Amino acid sequence: MNTELAWFKSSYSVDDGACVEVAAGPCTVHIRDSKDISMPSIAVTPASWASFVAYAQVAPEAG
Repeated sequence: MNTELAWFKSSYSVDDGACVEVAAGPCTVHIRDSKDISMPSIAVTPASWASFVAYAQVAPEAG
């Protein structure tokens, strides 16, 4: 069985490397900093990820 995760970046990512990468596992969603992929990732439940994405879609832009 292949346990390698398929990481991807958002289409909103910028070229300077300032973004995160996400990979879906069988029971978790993994998140890591794209600038240093050797650092550990965090894993959250799919429900937690869905809540975050829903919040991020309606949250005002920072800055």
